[in-house]
Amino acid sequence: MSTLEELQSVIDKSKRIVFFGGAGVSTESGIPDFRSVDGLYNQKYDYPPEQMLSHTFFERKTEEFYRFYRDKILSYAVSAKPNAAHKKLAELEKKGILSAVVTQNIDGLHQAAGSKNVFELHGSVLRNYCTRCGKRYGVDYMLKSEGVPHCSCGGIIKPDVVLYEEALDDRTVRGAVNAIASADTLIIAGTSMVVYPAAGLVNYFDGKHLVVINMSPTSADSRADLLICGKVGEVLGGVEI
Repeated sequence: MSTLEELQSVIDKSKRIVFFGGAGVSTESGIPDFRSVDGLYNQKYDYPPEQMLSHTFFERKTEEFYRFYRDKILSYAVSAKPNAAHKKLAELEKKGILSAVVTQNIDGLHQAAGSKNVFELHGSVLRNYCTRCGKRYGVDYMLKSEGVPHCSCGGIIKPDVVLYEEALDDRTVRGAVNAIASADTLIIAGTSMVVYPAAGLVNYFDGKHLVVINMSPTSADSRADLLICGKVGEVLGGVEI
């Protein structure tokens, strides 16, 4: 039996699938990840990417933060389109097989594909808010702005994304934990499983089938019932519903 046939068998038996995904889910949409050979960690900047995407950097070097954010984060996210993985997950949810998507990505591609129950652990570039008055702004405002974007009240606008040094949203975490804990199948895909506390949420899974789809080994491999080495979109694209 091939790995695709095994995956198909697991999905056919499942009633409450939860998908836990990372950057590798969106690379097939043209969004670079952080840790691959061509990822952001292997590109040259005046500061390391994790420093430029930190709360401290945002506070102290806001203009440089936005220069990097627009160039390497926002520009890719707004131009990207859902790939086969996003579309297949939306189909599985529509059929009532998949109960939730838990994502570390901030690109909004799951919702663009049609998924409804999505827990965005690290927020979304599509949402922005004033750090002074809380007024909300869409992504179009950010794209048209230059330098440091400001609110009508004069406050600085911040993307609704979780930067390094910032805590995850409690409500989002609770929703993700409840979904994972009640799943009969958990599919972990496109993630190195090294970013915490997000990666730790999979420890709440106590269901029947744990599937890992990734291009490289992860810390969840030893627990998995099915390991598939491959691109997420190519693998899920072969699943029949």
